[in-house]
Amino acid sequence: MTRIPFILFFVALAAGTRAQFVSLNKTELSTLRHLIDTSDAYKTVFAPLKTAADEALGQTPNPIEKIRSEGLLQGNPLKTASLKAVEDGQKVYSLALVYRLDRQRRYLDKARDYLLAWARTNKATGDPIDETKLEDMITGYDLVRGEFSTADRSPVDAWLDSVAAAEAFSKYARPGKTTSFNNWNSHRLKIVTLIAYTIHTTVYDTICRQGLEAQLAVNLNADGTTWDLLERDAFHYHLYDLEPLLRTCMVLQRATGKDYFTWQTPKGASIKHCVDYLLPYMTGEKTHGEFVNSKVAFDQQRGKNHEKGYESGTLFDPKNGLYALSLAAYFDRSYLPVIQQAGGGGFFSWTLAMSLLQARQP
Repeated sequence: MTRIPFILFFVALAAGTRAQFVSLNKTELSTLRHLIDTSDAYKTVFAPLKTAADEALGQTPNPIEKIRSEGLLQGNPLKTASLKAVEDGQKVYSLALVYRLDRQRRYLDKARDYLLAWARTNKATGDPIDETKLEDMITGYDLVRGEFSTADRSPVDAWLDSVAAAEAFSKYARPGKTTSFNNWNSHRLKIVTLIAYTIHTTVYDTICRQGLEAQLAVNLNADGTTWDLLERDAFHYHLYDLEPLLRTCMVLQRATGKDYFTWQTPKGASIKHCVDYLLPYMTGEKTHGEFVNSKVAFDQQRGKNHEKGYESGTLFDPKNGLYALSLAAYFDRSYLPVIQQAGGGGFFSWTLAMSLLQARQP
């Protein structure tokens, strides 16, 4: 019952209505319930989410006025407090998911408590590296937004819309700034897209689609490298580009049918090419010392601060690419053997589970 081919048999059942593009629609949730009941693999990866939801029932929301982590070294009090606060996002997602699966009202009520607390407290900054950490909270809200009363939905929608607007018109997106086309912009596009399709607004359509095409055209190279990989000399940042781009493309395909995974820029670049460029480093055929020739001073500062993975020359660990490849499996299941090789036999994660569940391909 744990074999992936067995799981894929049931994934084909999830081809129904797709009113929800950011999280799971009703048909997918029904399929997920069945898989959790019948598949050891799905049961295993769901268990930590159920535990997190149960624990969150007895905890208090911990919203923060402004998320601050970008540009700060590990141990900085502002960063520590922010990273602790955004753990609420995983709690919201877990509570929302468990509620949608078993319909026990207490999970919905607690998810609402968290979301309203954040809506009342958090202020948008327009910093995509900080606000990308709201992804789980947005996805969780998408799961339960339809269950909220108008009185409860309005403040949460307004808060998220303020985040999207701050990102859409962020100073970091101004032409001429490196942050208008490097990984910052990839995260910016992700957050705007997630929010737009969660609160069902068309205000950001141009940014979501034309902005994405412009980003791919300048950030991706035809040989499979990204601007950030060349600038930072680290697959850490190659992945930090691809992960938000993949998530954005998943939502857009679910919502519009447009396939931006294989879509090619005028110079022949594509997200698929950039994912494929990673593969020999995932299998161990090639190795790479991270950050050796980085052009960014902050990378050197983190290395001197002995932050894990940032010390110059540390070999890229294939396990760090599993999240991106698990997202990419939504578009192309041929990545599954590499995922299994890099993750160890029988590797299965919640991200991979969701990619296989939501994938449109037969």
